[in-house]
Amino acid sequence: MSHAEQPAAPARSYDRPPDGLRPVAIEPGFVRTATGSALISVGETRVICTASVEESVPRWMAGQGRGWVTAEYGMLPASTGDRKRRDVSKGRPDGRTVEIQRLIGRSLRGVVDFAALGERTVYLDCDVLQADGGTRCASITGAYVALALAARRLVDEGKLARTPLTGSVAAVSAGIVGGTPLLDLDYPEDSSAEVDANVVMTGEGGLVEVQATAERTPLSRAHLDELLVLAGAGIEQLRGFQETALGATAASAA
Repeated sequence: MSHAEQPAAPARSYDRPPDGLRPVAIEPGFVRTATGSALISVGETRVICTASVEESVPRWMAGQGRGWVTAEYGMLPASTGDRKRRDVSKGRPDGRTVEIQRLIGRSLRGVVDFAALGERTVYLDCDVLQADGGTRCASITGAYVALALAARRLVDEGKLARTPLTGSVAAVSAGIVGGTPLLDLDYPEDSSAEVDANVVMTGEGGLVEVQATAERTPLSRAHLDELLVLAGAGIEQLRGFQETALGATAASAA
């Protein structure tokens, strides 16, 4: 088959190219009662991220002069169209919820200096208002903004001498759909992908975590490298959205 006869790639949402993100918006300070918060929208996926600070640490950390950061994740009942039962009605969170909130916590702890945080705990709560793929990645990206705002507030209030953040972190999905590597999968792409990966990186390009699953065919090293390159470029763009959100908040407070 000649190049001219190659079948056209299926159209993507928002007429994106293979390496294109869905439209991203981050609204800082969305929940006024939280120490730090942000509403992140990635296409049709929307997540409220809040950071709440308690002046204590878990008992196993008491007396060490170090803080802790942990996360909880949940999907509102109507977030997927068909009503999703609340975890409280089931008595415990399901396995997916536990996996995702552990991922969020690990990702954010990777850029925190616990000694600088002191003996206090930051709780990051990520609640999905609407899901169209990539909720865990949006949660990590938005939770960083909420955490950065909380850290800034602690410094402004004189509770911390300096920010405990050592860098930034963001996450994005990538995958292979119909043989084509794609960035930032929406739900229809994610549900039909041969390979699905979630990549968490620092703003300096360091890998925090890579979750990759081959659904039907094994993932080659070449394809993995290609997905990591796609993800790296996407996370660089997400870092720009994070910086814009944090800069807008700083400007409004000035």
